[in-house]
Amino acid sequence: MKLSNYAKVVILAAPLLLTACHSKKQMVNSATPQPTESLAQTEILTKVAENSQAPQFVSSKVKFSIEIGPQQVSLTGNLRIKRDDVIRLQLMAFGFVEAGRIEFTKDYVLIMDRINKMYMRAPYNYIDFLRNNGMNFYTLQALFYNELFKPGEKAISAKNMKGYQMVMSDEDAIISLEKDRMSYSWLANPTNGQIKIANIMYRDSYKGNTQLTWEYLGFKPLAQTHFPSDMKITLTAPNKQVKMDMKFNNLGTNSDWETRTTISNKYREVDAEEILRRIMAL
Repeated sequence: MKLSNYAKVVILAAPLLLTACHSKKQMVNSATPQPTESLAQTEILTKVAENSQAPQFVSSKVKFSIEIGPQQVSLTGNLRIKRDDVIRLQLMAFGFVEAGRIEFTKDYVLIMDRINKMYMRAPYNYIDFLRNNGMNFYTLQALFYNELFKPGEKAISAKNMKGYQMVMSDEDAIISLEKDRMSYSWLANPTNGQIKIANIMYRDSYKGNTQLTWEYLGFKPLAQTHFPSDMKITLTAPNKQVKMDMKFNNLGTNSDWETRTTISNKYREVDAEEILRRIMAL
């Protein structure tokens, strides 16, 4: 693969982390669930909500596979997370040259094209579909940490559990939440509280619905909990489908890294709307 192609991967990967989510299993519609008793429902919801014992730091080597129509690209990279502070994905060319970086902090989103010396940095409410879809840092953090979330909330507690619905389908718990034009749903293991699939659908009768699937596989021990070693993500827009697979190797809790990226004055800043139009037009 030519080095210039890696710069394009940065653009291809970004929509997967900047859009809304929905299950490939069409969980709520295709299942034949049975309502649970109130006490059992509360117990299962609490178990899933308490599935948040992940460590403050998460670090791993990552193998990416990105597919857009007939195009498929594989490359390596790194994941770095500091809980309640930053999520960083680094994309590598040839295994040692950083080609791109996607960084989420509590206040802004940063996308860097290392090859062409370009970057975009913007607050969440400046990016239309993040704002409209109720996506912020804590939503993304919950998706990476395999946690239940509520849009606009930092964390789940007994006080903000109101609004969730739950039904049982076979051996799985299906949890759902409706808010404005958004439909959120999770497929969870009622025994250990681990989430198998997290979903959000953004309904737009004019432009069409946007869906994304975030599937979790291969849970492995990490600190005092278990962390998924394979995340499969599928973004489905009215005219496009993007698939991404992230396989984590050497999962750990390394904290010896800078939590903020310093941008050299050699980089050219690109308007957020401009770069996002370019992303979605690919």
